Amino acid sequence: MKKFLLSAVVATSLVALPALAENYATPKEAEAMVAKAAKALQANRDQTLKEITAKDKKWVDRDLYPVVYDMNGKCLAHGQNAKSVGKDLIDMADADGKEFVKERVELAKSKGKFWQDYKFTDPVSKKVLPKSAYCEKVGDDIVCAGVYKH
Repeated sequence: MKKFLLSAVVATSLVALPALAENYATPKEAEAMVAKAAKALQANRDQTLKEITAKDKKWVDRDLYPVVYDMNGKCLAHGQNAKSVGKDLIDMADADGKEFVKERVELAKSKGKFWQDYKFTDPVSKKVLPKSAYCEKVGDDIVCAGVYKH
């Protein structure tokens, strides 16, 4: 009987885990979102910034959304928090005190394209989780999209 129960638990887990994984974006999808946003910004910057902040369906995929900053840390568009737009976030720190926007600006200046680790509130679970953001410098803007580590 114990073997049967163990088998049932394992089988249920194997079915449930892929379903849970489908609720969250992958690193590859974050890179694709940033590439899509970069291309759109180059084609029509003002419209793209507005669409991202308005949570247009083409810019929100589960827990994945773009964020755009200028090279001074001012938020130009945010796919989950319109209240951030127009604010200087250069000194914004995560739950561990890491000034991730300042670091993001420095990495954009030195590398152009990069992955960055920090902590942020997941819009799906509403919990502060470890996150990795992929970012690219596009002209004088920094475009990022991140994945949560569940």
